[in-house]
Amino acid sequence: MAELSDRGRFAFSVTVEASSDAKVLLISVAARLAGMHPQTLRQYDRMGLVQPGRAAGGGRRYSVRDVALLREIQRLSQEDGVNLAGIKRIIALEQLVGELNDRVAEVEADLRRAYDQLARLQTAGPFPRQELVQVPHGRGALVVWRPRQHRRPTG
Repeated sequence: MAELSDRGRFAFSVTVEASSDAKVLLISVAARLAGMHPQTLRQYDRMGLVQPGRAAGGGRRYSVRDVALLREIQRLSQEDGVNLAGIKRIIALEQLVGELNDRVAEVEADLRRAYDQLARLQTAGPFPRQELVQVPHGRGALVVWRPRQHRRPTG
C-alpha cells in the first residue's frame, strides 16, 4: 500500500527518496519487477506516465524509482479504479507537491537566517556601527559624513 511521505511523494515498499535514480534496468527487467508486460511500459512511456532514460542505442533504461512508480500506477489502476488520465494527473500533482514542499523548506530556512541576523543586530545595540550617530528627531536634514581620505605625498 502506498502512503504519502513527509516530502509529498508516494512512499512504496521501497522508499522512493532512498531508491536509486540511476537508469540502469532494461525494459524486460523493469517490467518483470513491476509485474507488467514490456509493452505496457512502452505505452506508459508514450503517455508520459513514466520517463525512462535512453541507452546509446535508443533502448529504454529504468531506475528503481521508475519501477516503484510503475507499481503505484498499477495499484491505482487495478485496486482504486483510477483511469490512466487520472493517474497522470495524480503523478503531476505529487511532483508539484514535492517541489512546493522543497520551496517552502528553502523559504523557511531563509526566514530563519533573517531572524538570526536580526537578533544579532538587535543585541549589538541600537547603533552597531561606530560611524552611525543618532540624530534627534525633528531635524529635516540628512547629513552624510564621510571621513577624509588620506593622500600620500607625491614626490
